[in-house]
Amino acid sequence: MFSPRRVVVLGATGSIGESAAKVARALPDQMKIVGISGYNNLKRLAELAKEFKPSTVSTKDKSHAEQLLKELTSSSPAPLVVEGEEGLLRLATLPEAELIVIAIVGTAGLKPALAALRAGKNLAIASKEILVMAGQEVMTTARKYERQVLPIDSEHNALFQCLEGRDPTTVRRLILTCSGGPFRNIEASELAHVTPSMALRHPTWSMGSKITIDSATLFNKGLEMIEAHHLFGFPMEKIDVVIHPESIIHSMVEFIDGSLLAHMSQNDMMLPIQSAITYPRRVPGPCNPLNLPEIGALHFEKPRHDLFPALQLAREAGTQGGTMPAILNAANEKAVELFLEEKISFTSIWNYVATVMQQLPSIPTPTLEEIIEADHAARNAVLQLYKRG
Repeated sequence: MFSPRRVVVLGATGSIGESAAKVARALPDQMKIVGISGYNNLKRLAELAKEFKPSTVSTKDKSHAEQLLKELTSSSPAPLVVEGEEGLLRLATLPEAELIVIAIVGTAGLKPALAALRAGKNLAIASKEILVMAGQEVMTTARKYERQVLPIDSEHNALFQCLEGRDPTTVRRLILTCSGGPFRNIEASELAHVTPSMALRHPTWSMGSKITIDSATLFNKGLEMIEAHHLFGFPMEKIDVVIHPESIIHSMVEFIDGSLLAHMSQNDMMLPIQSAITYPRRVPGPCNPLNLPEIGALHFEKPRHDLFPALQLAREAGTQGGTMPAILNAANEKAVELFLEEKISFTSIWNYVATVMQQLPSIPTPTLEEIIEADHAARNAVLQLYKRG
């Protein structure tokens, strides 16, 4: 008889956090949420706290914490409310927690992830940025403390399942699938006129605004290439991308004998989250199996590298290593922010990233502090490019 796995969800009010909550509702005998964090959506954070009754809740700052305490005064038992970076670190090292789900967009999950590993917790990672920025540091720390890093984005969870028990020397390449976003068939002349509202209409997935824009530029898939490099230890030249509009095959592994092992499932984030929560076991869950006759056909295309240079930029950053992936990631985050504010054009996103990668030197074997400094420098460099017009 297994007791429910005690889980902290950092980023509980985002799309991944909401999917994690669905898994907890569907599988209460497998998953118990003991801690949650949220940032701006205070109302939803309070609702989740009342529903799951975690021991600890973290929010944005002192003002948000005070408001949350008022919301939760009638809860029994009332949770401990903490805030800011210290609050996230408190949650990441919560004594009763076994697994920390990192579902915070951007780089805010890096310090909590490392703190969790050092405190003997396993990680389930949806925030690819922390592995892009500091994959070497995260994976080295996991090995040192003999902890697991389980991917819960669909592509890497698929690779994880396909690679389990395989001899790495028999693998020819990893193939990440990609929906292609809303502009995979767009004419080159139309790209400069893409607006945020157009870019936010993803054809397959319902995600937050930043990751949806990354999907439209293909930077999301570029970041995933670097993430796969660190998670599974394969060089960048062995990691490829193929466009697969149906998003039924989530990733594939090609072996040296010519065999291709693919992971297929519904495009529902509950599946990879359940996989990580219950690992290494498989249990019945809330998602329906595929109906292959209903799907009918699957299609594949090559990415258009000439129009969407994000994949090549990511390959260059991952191959160079050091602080360059952090520079790429931070420059992209800031450029996406400016695009969503309608301050720069869609094509300026990758132009800014390419320019900043050329401007800033990469430190080959950086400390964590140097990685964070490179992140800040890249963001500032993007701002300077914008100010100069």
